[in-house]
Amino acid sequence: MEHIHLKNVLQTVCALESVILRSFGPEGGQVLFTRDTGQVMLSRSGARILTALHLEHPLARMVVECVRKHSASVGDGSKTFILLLASCLRMIHATACKEPNVSQSYNSTGAAEASAARRLADKLLAFALTELDDLIAANVVPHGFCVSLEDFTTKTKLPAHSNSLSAKMLLSSFFHTRLGYVHCDFFSDLTCDMLRHWEFKGDQLFSALQFLNDNFPALHTQVSGLPVGSSRLIEGQVIQRDFATPCLQVNEKTVKAVAFTGYLQPKLLNPGDVLELDKTSIMHFNAWTETSVECLIKTLQSLGVSVLFCEAKQSAAVLALATHAGISVVECVSEEELSLFARLSGVTPVSDCWMVQPENVATLSFCRPILLGAHRYVHVAFCDSEEGLKPCSLVICAPGEGQADQCAKAIQDANRMLLTTMQPVCLHKTTALNKCEITRLHAASLPKDGANRCDIGALKPGCVIPGGGTFEFLLHCSLLQHHSSVSNPTNTDVHISRILAKALLVVPCQIYCRNPKSFLQTQTRVMSLISKQPRMCWLLKETQNPKPNQAEDPEKGAFMTDTGLDSISCKSQLLLDVLQCVTSLLQVNMMFRTRMALQKPHKITNTSWEQTEDETED
Repeated sequence: MEHIHLKNVLQTVCALESVILRSFGPEGGQVLFTRDTGQVMLSRSGARILTALHLEHPLARMVVECVRKHSASVGDGSKTFILLLASCLRMIHATACKEPNVSQSYNSTGAAEASAARRLADKLLAFALTELDDLIAANVVPHGFCVSLEDFTTKTKLPAHSNSLSAKMLLSSFFHTRLGYVHCDFFSDLTCDMLRHWEFKGDQLFSALQFLNDNFPALHTQVSGLPVGSSRLIEGQVIQRDFATPCLQVNEKTVKAVAFTGYLQPKLLNPGDVLELDKTSIMHFNAWTETSVECLIKTLQSLGVSVLFCEAKQSAAVLALATHAGISVVECVSEEELSLFARLSGVTPVSDCWMVQPENVATLSFCRPILLGAHRYVHVAFCDSEEGLKPCSLVICAPGEGQADQCAKAIQDANRMLLTTMQPVCLHKTTALNKCEITRLHAASLPKDGANRCDIGALKPGCVIPGGGTFEFLLHCSLLQHHSSVSNPTNTDVHISRILAKALLVVPCQIYCRNPKSFLQTQTRVMSLISKQPRMCWLLKETQNPKPNQAEDPEKGAFMTDTGLDSISCKSQLLLDVLQCVTSLLQVNMMFRTRMALQKPHKITNTSWEQTEDETED
């Protein structure tokens, strides 16, 4: 048994902070990991760096799990998460140590500090739940502007500082922090092209964005050994398996295919079953199964089927009979790819081989092999659908497997970032409130009409703001103003907004750590905007006025171009998740050490960092 003190929590988080600091910001470098086997990984992704660490301390693993969940939801801000977490804990520790009569009613000073820290963390989270969104809407959003998903899919060349250029800049800023300056514009254009192809007819692009997020594993193919510039979109779907039987040339304009989820040849036993049979019975059973396969093949021929997509590996008898009948077979297709195939073709996969119906037959434009790098896959294209979709697959190329995986992860996270940015306000608010009902104290801190707070504060979908610490500077000033306006605060309440305000400055401090002069210049520029136009939308772009008046401030466009763009929704969600993590960490006050074997991972890829041997866990 080991007691966890506030200093232990702070030291653990600071250790993680030191790992990601050198890769933070636009000038941050990449982190190179190596193993005893010579396996290497190069990455700038905060989530990938943190999850690659072999951590023994339970608190460290707890923090990394919080980061992983945030990244899986929002797609952005993993390194900023650690910076803000460490900064909040430092401020809480400093404030808790200075509280008057800190040691009264406690056996030790450490216990008193821990109790004070927990109270501060609870009040910080309660403050974020009840007031932070309104402060952001009132004092941060007016200094940004709104983009729509349609801005990402426009093809026409628009003037500088248009909404379309701003939408592309949001993606470029994201890819800059993940993949570097060289490839950020290339992958930004590639992502916009993908959104354009997957635009649903007569529907909002948000549905297409959600579809891409749900099906991304089956929508992209990684190819190593080629330059990054070879990455492209190709028509239809790439199924990452090769033909198990010869692919016959089909002269017809369309190809008919059926998807199966099970075995085409009946199996006598399920795994683990035992059945005693004599030699004659086995021969009769084998003859029956072969006859059943022959009947199935004849049924498929009568339906004009020439291609079978199977989730399971088929027997040699099935492959031989299919080859003889001129039917191509693709086996071991992943569940994700088969599900996407069914969605795009509009048919239902067959689970019972005796129940093949005409409605199970998909009509394809073509089905042929495609060579991507050193691998041969199956390439299918779909006929025009009523939804007006133009299905396409993303081919991601890179010199090495690790780089290709890094690019794929960056595109997936960019899609998640856009989802969070464009999420409808009420849905975003409800999700945030549901996540934060973790203790009775937090639930009691919510307003009675919290479920309807989407009408309070105009945080519209697509709100973005110039990067480079602009969000943190603006919210810092807003929190200080809120602190000075509090009437008759209690001894603890007086510190809440100040703690958060000071903690926020760690982000711009680290962005400009190599050039303190730029930090002061940016801060001065942001402060001057507040003093000149405290309630004006100096870059607000509504549909009624798509072109801003550049004569008002000629430096606005340069400021936005130099610093990139940040999503306000992602920043807001990041703060909320950080404060949740702070509260969870400070609730832990004791650790019991046990020794138990971890389960072996089912699959280890070239970029996996899970140990293959049994390890010990706290």
